[in-house]
Amino acid sequence: MARDTGDIERDIEKARNQLASTLDELSLRANPKNLVANTKQTLVAKVNQPQVKKYAVIAVGAVVGLLVLRKVLR
Repeated sequence: MARDTGDIERDIEKARNQLASTLDELSLRANPKNLVANTKQTLVAKVNQPQVKKYAVIAVGAVVGLLVLRKVLR
């Protein structure tokens, strides 16, 4: 059975709106400020867990920070 052109156009418009919504969501997730904020929030949550050794996490963070700084200054 052949579909009505109006149905096809509505399907296309619906798909276009879903794609636009998906692209908006991806642009929010990929925003560097949001990535930093989410990473910071995750790390703070991890550090605040009692089973995580805070000093070990701080040491690893310091080492990573120094390595990044060293790479940037070269």
